[in-house]
Amino acid sequence: MRYLMMICTEESDPPVSPEEHSAMPEFIAYNEEVARRGVARGGNRLRPSTDATTVRVRDGEVVLSDGPFAETKDQIGGYDVIECANLDEAIDLASRHPCAAYGSIEVRPVWEY
Repeated sequence: MRYLMMICTEESDPPVSPEEHSAMPEFIAYNEEVARRGVARGGNRLRPSTDATTVRVRDGEVVLSDGPFAETKDQIGGYDVIECANLDEAIDLASRHPCAAYGSIEVRPVWEY
């Protein structure tokens, strides 16, 4: 089954470049674990929520607003799509993600058609 892992952290944390992230020992270990398991199906970092546009349709009219829909400190900073045997395996992998130590990882099954 495929799962979406939404990686949430506080946007007030200083930005770290992708190069810096990929050189950090905890990210190296995590990426090696994902590669060893062969479960990666995609993923990427996201631009800050200040770059977001929220789209709604109300009474047939498109309504746009800048920034995220939710007013919260934690924002989705990236995502990974993984394919695991079950939710327990997905949770185990999410618990090993370096961002879980200071943010949160929401694991959600992908609805397969």
